[in-house]
Parts: sequence; C-alpha cells; structure tokens
Amino acid sequence: MSAPSLNKVLLIAPCGMNCGLCEAYLRVENKCPGCRGDDTNKPITRTNCKIKNCSVLKEGKTKFCFKCKKFPCDYLEHLDKRYRSKYNMSIINNLVQIEKLGIRKFIENEKRKWTCSKCGGTICVHKGFCLGCGS
Repeated sequence: MSAPSLNKVLLIAPCGMNCGLCEAYLRVENKCPGCRGDDTNKPITRTNCKIKNCSVLKEGKTKFCFKCKKFPCDYLEHLDKRYRSKYNMSIINNLVQIEKLGIRKFIENEKRKWTCSKCGGTICVHKGFCLGCGS
C-alpha cells in the first residue's frame, strides 16, 4: 500500500479524530476543511474547539494530544466518551494507535476500516454508513 498523502495526514486532528470521516468534511455544500484547515468555512464548534485551541497545541509544542503532559485531559476524555457512546469510536485509542504505529500506518488502517465495501466510498463516522451509496 502506498504512503498516505500529506493531505490525508493533515486530516488527522490533534485529538485523534480523522476529519476525513466527519459528516462536515464529507458533505458537498459548505464542506469543512478539517480541524487543521482554514477556519473560514468551519462550523463554530470547530473554530472554538477547546482541544484545537489548547495553548500547548497553539504554541507548536506538539501536533497531537498524546504528547501533552496532561494527556488525556478532561476535554479529551469528555470528547472520547461522547464518540465511544454515539459513534463507536475512541479518539483516545486513535491517539494511542498514532503514537504506537505512526501516523502513516494509522491512516492506512483507517482507510481499510472506513472504506465502503460496496462502492469504495467513505463511511461517515457520524452517520454510520457510506454517504456515497447508503450502505
């Protein structure tokens, strides 16, 4: 399998969320560019995200939360709890996998896990089905 492009790497948010699976990124109109992208078309919840705006991340001391001394912080634990219960995904586990395997291997695993077996489209983490074919 070829190495993921820089664009795919930039779609992994500091919290470990794969923005490429997000409903806001996958939609056609008013598409969000991902947490690391320009804030112009982002929903206010993404621009005001306490994790994304964390001082450790803003100062450039780390690119991912797992490198922070406070990992996992209260904000991350709260987000992880919501994602585990609503979307069957642990962003804390994502961060552990990124730290353990590296970003490129993590992205390769994500592609296998979230690619629709019927049409090859992307399964939306928030909807739980492929937005391309509905499977």
